[in-house]
Amino acid sequence: MPAPALKILAGVLTALVGHAALATPTLWPTSPSRTQLPTPYGNLHVANNEYVYESRLQIDNTDIDPMVQGILNITYAFSTPNSHAALVSINTGSNACPYTYRWVVLEKSGYKVSPEFGSCNDQIKVTAKGRKLTMLTPSAHTPDKVDMYVYDGKTLKHRSTQLIADKRR
Repeated sequence: MPAPALKILAGVLTALVGHAALATPTLWPTSPSRTQLPTPYGNLHVANNEYVYESRLQIDNTDIDPMVQGILNITYAFSTPNSHAALVSINTGSNACPYTYRWVVLEKSGYKVSPEFGSCNDQIKVTAKGRKLTMLTPSAHTPDKVDMYVYDGKTLKHRSTQLIADKRR
């Protein structure tokens, strides 16, 4: 191949590879998984069942209310001076929406459970800042957006936002 043709080919390949790198979606970390979270306010744990989709979430061997049942994992946990919070992934075996989530916040006065939420996806990023617990996950409806769920111990808020490439790569 003549030298000018090689330079053109190299330029086209560089442009394509550069464009592909910009279009690469955010990398989603693998979520940790545990079935027990001891806290000063009680032991949050998964009570296993012979039929895996009937495992239940309990605090000190008592089912929480509302009942959380399915294949359960405590995926993230955070502690503050006055509480412990756990994000629980729930798989009920549904092919239409395999994953949903609930926050459980344990305090001296008891516990709070968020409404069920999520975009049916196990790709999540989770952060805690003060009392605000945030989960990001790819939008089920719009591929170039992420769904953001924020729970403050009382209210669960949801909004979709534009996907921003992870700058740490």
